[in-house]
Amino acid sequence: MKFKADEIASVIQQEIEQYQSQVDVRDVGRVLEVGDGIARVYGLADVMAGEMVEFLGDANCPGGVTGLAFNIEENSVGVIILGDYLGIEEGDEVKSTGRLLSVPVGEGVIGRVLDPLGNPLDGGPPIAGNEHRPVETMAPGIAGRQPVKEPLQTGIKAIDAMTPIGRGQRELIIGDRKTGKTAICIDTIINQKGQGVKCFYVAIGQKASTVAGLIEVLRKHGAMDYTTVIMAGASDPAPLQYIAPYAGCAMAEYFMYKGEHTLAVYDDLSKQAQAYRQLSLLMRRPPGREAYPGDIFYCHSRLLERSAKLSDELGGGSLTALPIVETLEGEVAAYIPTNVISITDGQIYLQPDLFFKGQRPAMNVGISVSRVGGSAQVPAMKKVAGGLRLDLAIFRELEAFAQLGTDLDAATQACLDRGYRLTELLKQGLYQPLHVTDQVISIFAATGGYLDPVEIANVPAWVAGLLKFFNTEKKDLWQKITDSKDLDDEAREKLKAAVEQYAATRPTADEKEPAPDQANDKPAARAVKGGASGNLKWRIIPGQKAARLVVENREASQNETFAAIVLEQLGPVSAAIVLRGTVDCGNAGSETFEWKIKSSGAAEKNTIDVGDGKIELSAADCPAPQGRFVIAKPTGGSKFDTIALRLDAIDEK
Repeated sequence: MKFKADEIASVIQQEIEQYQSQVDVRDVGRVLEVGDGIARVYGLADVMAGEMVEFLGDANCPGGVTGLAFNIEENSVGVIILGDYLGIEEGDEVKSTGRLLSVPVGEGVIGRVLDPLGNPLDGGPPIAGNEHRPVETMAPGIAGRQPVKEPLQTGIKAIDAMTPIGRGQRELIIGDRKTGKTAICIDTIINQKGQGVKCFYVAIGQKASTVAGLIEVLRKHGAMDYTTVIMAGASDPAPLQYIAPYAGCAMAEYFMYKGEHTLAVYDDLSKQAQAYRQLSLLMRRPPGREAYPGDIFYCHSRLLERSAKLSDELGGGSLTALPIVETLEGEVAAYIPTNVISITDGQIYLQPDLFFKGQRPAMNVGISVSRVGGSAQVPAMKKVAGGLRLDLAIFRELEAFAQLGTDLDAATQACLDRGYRLTELLKQGLYQPLHVTDQVISIFAATGGYLDPVEIANVPAWVAGLLKFFNTEKKDLWQKITDSKDLDDEAREKLKAAVEQYAATRPTADEKEPAPDQANDKPAARAVKGGASGNLKWRIIPGQKAARLVVENREASQNETFAAIVLEQLGPVSAAIVLRGTVDCGNAGSETFEWKIKSSGAAEKNTIDVGDGKIELSAADCPAPQGRFVIAKPTGGSKFDTIALRLDAIDEK
């Protein structure tokens, strides 16, 4: 084959004309030392603070671990390692990426469980889309914001009535461990269903099993459809725990700047501060108070200041923050709590004493505050709950005074009686958020004095019946209040008439009323219902209190499935009594019983056939309060999902 010189020359000339010089320039350094989640690197001369770097590893360990330039020093760079640092060795290559630390954002993150770098933890595919956002960005300025005036309903009566939260607000949840801080935030997330709010739950330093349980709760209530969980667990390195809240905030900001509404929960910032302290001390940064670095305040403020209600020019989106801070022995004036209190727009303080007394949520009304106030409430709630906070504060003072045993005048006793009923009204079950209209109706009934004749133990059942009455027979009025979000004179009169109509049909204070099922009662899987006695010489104590008395008397272990009632003697009684009632075992069916027992003395037993199984009734003396208790539990290998024991009458023989 013969080559033509002119053709070869034209090809070479064309290649020369199209030639572009492309030099691959990258900043490469080497690891000087590594350990405890940090590395000191030499040679990254042009690296930026906050820039992502990549550890290349060697043939035996391919690397690919991401790091973050944390300390820029004269001769080296301190890098925090965002992943497994055990495979990194001295002498490994490190290259700069030219990009600030960023995470994937967009619709693809909704409904997912991610680590702080945006990698899936739920076994699903990587996040779809190429949109990323830096984890550290400037907060909106004053001109880019507008006042917080749109409510973000938590579904919790005590909070929505007394410390309301608005979209764009930062409300601190503070208290000792195991006082219900996370439960408030999970309730709030569940209550956003259908409200157009995207939620981001950031778990920092939590046990993986605990977070898995919370995710299951969110799935059960359909909340994972609009929620993203970012997890840096207790077993994850400190660098991941440090950047986790910034990553969650960046994902939420994406939607805020699109004009949408978002909610970010940081659970909790105490553990993030501890992770930051660990990194800072390893980097030889000077320690300050309690060994925290001097910029720990800035660490939290630059996170929480990014929460805002944007101006209409920027789309009007919002990012609401619910940071959680854990206290030790109720020490609200400690370093980290006071730091975060001064940054946020209010705090909800959960007091251990109230929690152990059964007040859930255990909110201390005196310390808890919302600096947005009535601007974050619907007008109807503002009108009915205006004096609630003051009434409860007065009640707490009078309650402490009354414990001294001083004789009380009628007005003081009336104030105390109403306070006890208000306290009972504000109790709320776990993961049971309430619609704002239902909250308005129940608080209207309490502040209007309609609960005053009701026995304290009957308040939950009375209010539950009231709400059912409105949602069935007074649906038009309920819908009118919901649509208008206000309570004008006409609506107030109709509401008053409806509550009076309902109150006229309910039992008086001298009668007993069935208590609502205790869904989260322990011991597990018992649904204890109260009974009604026709004889005032006996008082029936049903439900949780009765079961606790049984357990304290060692008649049943905490792990058993059982139902219990306690019969308290109110006066002299005959030697024997006849109990009439029902045992309900869920899908297995129910059976009525008539059982003659002694009013005191030796233990007695009786067996009832329920469906294909058997229930054993046991009666025994109850020393405190004086009387007898009755237990219903499976026997002979029988198993039931639920057991309910209802006593309808006590007849003396």
